[in-house]
Amino acid sequence: MSTPESRIKSKLDRMLRQEKVWFYSPQAGAFGRAGIPDRVAIVRGRFVGIECKADITKKPTRLQVDCMAKIEAAGGKCFVVYDEQTIEDVRTFIRDNPDGPTEL
Repeated sequence: MSTPESRIKSKLDRMLRQEKVWFYSPQAGAFGRAGIPDRVAIVRGRFVGIECKADITKKPTRLQVDCMAKIEAAGGKCFVVYDEQTIEDVRTFIRDNPDGPTEL
């Protein structure tokens, strides 16, 4: 049974594959590290973290906010996605990257 958040993750994954972006889903739960975004990706050499939420009312946890701040302080980029528009914001970032999308 799919949840609202899993549907967002599926839509995000589909878009990332369409844009030929390498991405990974870090291990969650007891064997994972708390606060890591749901998806990590590389866009033209830049680390990108993407946290998925079921809708606009769901907010990242304090650990997630802290982790995303550390990623951005290190030169990465982070997004929180919860609908079609926020997923399109990620696509815009991928396409507007100065070096353009990668070709596989």
